[in-house]
Amino acid sequence: MSAKNPGMSIDPVRGAKRFDLSRYIHLKKDTPPERIVNGIYFENPVFMLALGMCPTLATTTSVTNAVGMGLSTTAILMMSNLFISFLRKIIPERMRMPSYIVVIASFVTIVDFLMQGFTPEMYESLGVYIPLIVVNCIIMGRAEAYAGKHGPLVSLADGFGMGIGFTAALIVVAAVRELLGNGTLAGVRVMPAAYEPINIFVLAPGAFLVLAMFVAIMNRLHIGAARRKDWDPTGRFVCGDCRSCPRVGGCSGKPDLDAAVNSNGGRG
Repeated sequence: MSAKNPGMSIDPVRGAKRFDLSRYIHLKKDTPPERIVNGIYFENPVFMLALGMCPTLATTTSVTNAVGMGLSTTAILMMSNLFISFLRKIIPERMRMPSYIVVIASFVTIVDFLMQGFTPEMYESLGVYIPLIVVNCIIMGRAEAYAGKHGPLVSLADGFGMGIGFTAALIVVAAVRELLGNGTLAGVRVMPAAYEPINIFVLAPGAFLVLAMFVAIMNRLHIGAARRKDWDPTGRFVCGDCRSCPRVGGCSGKPDLDAAVNSNGGRG
């Protein structure tokens, strides 16, 4: 770590300095702040876990649609997590998944009716993707992986963190696609009149290109954190949980590179 800049770490393989956000984040596990930060950065559902790809690719043609989809999903995540956490000791083990689906579908129906009544333009724009939140793997995944095993407060925070992380991911992807594909942001023209829109960015190939760019950036940040000499094994890494990993001391995030370093007498 650089003495002048505590946010910089030294790459033990190449010796280059890397920005390391994890140095600024020290939160106790399974607390509301840790759950929120975890959902936004360490386990961002789109960029790190690759969940919810259908709405991510389909609704990010404009920032407005991205905000609508992200906030509606956040509301459903929070309420379903909270409700499932309250019922976690009552729901029989063999009825777990059907019960989760019923709870999630109920909140999706409520949000669907509210949007249809109060934001009809947004409802028409998002179309079938609002009812399809029922089968969004982010919702079911958090219910099964977290809310069904933890208390209401941290489950609510987990839903909020995952929802905000999902919303932020949609917005940044949509901003790039709309700006390059239409020359606008949230429907407001920001590019000069002479700008020629790159139509591919409002089509499916453009969605994959932009998503891949942000996934690469996030993975680079996480790998840079994992390559510190003083890497904390209780922290998170792109491939999962590092607590029980025997390679964590010399992990670079690239197994082939690690093998080459270790064969030459490197750490590992």
